Amino acid sequence: MGIGLNEDQVAAFWRDGYVFPLRVMSDSDAGECYAQFCSMEANCGGALSGPLRYKPHLLITWLNKLIRHPRILDSVEDVIGPNILCWASSFFNKDAQDPSYVSWHQDSTYWGLSKPEEVTAWVAFTPSRSENGCMQVIPGTHTLDQVPHFDTTAEHNLLTRGQEVEVDVDESQAVDIELEAGEISLHHVRLIHGSPPNLSKQRRIGYAIRYIPTHIQQLHSNEDTATLVRGEDRFGNFIPEPTPASDMDPEALKFHAKANSVAGQVLYRGSGKKPYFAAEKEVFGGR
Repeated sequence: MGIGLNEDQVAAFWRDGYVFPLRVMSDSDAGECYAQFCSMEANCGGALSGPLRYKPHLLITWLNKLIRHPRILDSVEDVIGPNILCWASSFFNKDAQDPSYVSWHQDSTYWGLSKPEEVTAWVAFTPSRSENGCMQVIPGTHTLDQVPHFDTTAEHNLLTRGQEVEVDVDESQAVDIELEAGEISLHHVRLIHGSPPNLSKQRRIGYAIRYIPTHIQQLHSNEDTATLVRGEDRFGNFIPEPTPASDMDPEALKFHAKANSVAGQVLYRGSGKKPYFAAEKEVFGGR
């Protein structure tokens, strides 16, 4: 394939649980992504919320292309191999002086995946820095097994269940994952990470793309979906996701609603809470 990670970067990922920064697009291409993101916000009447935050690649053509970006996939392939599914994607947005934050957690907690082999590519549409609430990681914690979490009721927590680790986190060891627009970081599914509020006057817009090797299974549903983005899928463990014919295509909206429903059932199982994945008509005015 193309140019992915070098030997030192691969070693850093397995040693620390993350690697950054990785340049995957030009400043102008990153600016175009941000402009299209702003257009999405305008089309749905303001800040993105509800269903459009989760798996928007099923609805928006340029995001469907982004999950297949060759430079992103080249880097991911060097970590999980040549046969790759995009299992999910979601926006993590913080406006200027935004109290929203992400508590310390492991991604693997409620995802229901059979093995901890997922890697997340966090794509910066705007600069992501310490002052505007960039992601923070605790190096080496990906070597831990799954640790206990508890669900919080914090109003401004961006996570689905407000989940937080039930272990002491030495925040003095935290590393700021600072990125320029057009750069990405990769992090391991077991890495303990989070992010503080945005105290600056600049927005922080990030798009997290979740990649898994094709042999992974969903343990809590036979209806979970994924998109084959590289190689071949000889396992068929996930329902294949269609490529949207156009932005907000009616057939894509139907599939997205079902996929979100299934994902919500998996993520919120046992919590007694209602998934935040609202019906599309509540966000898009029935379009």
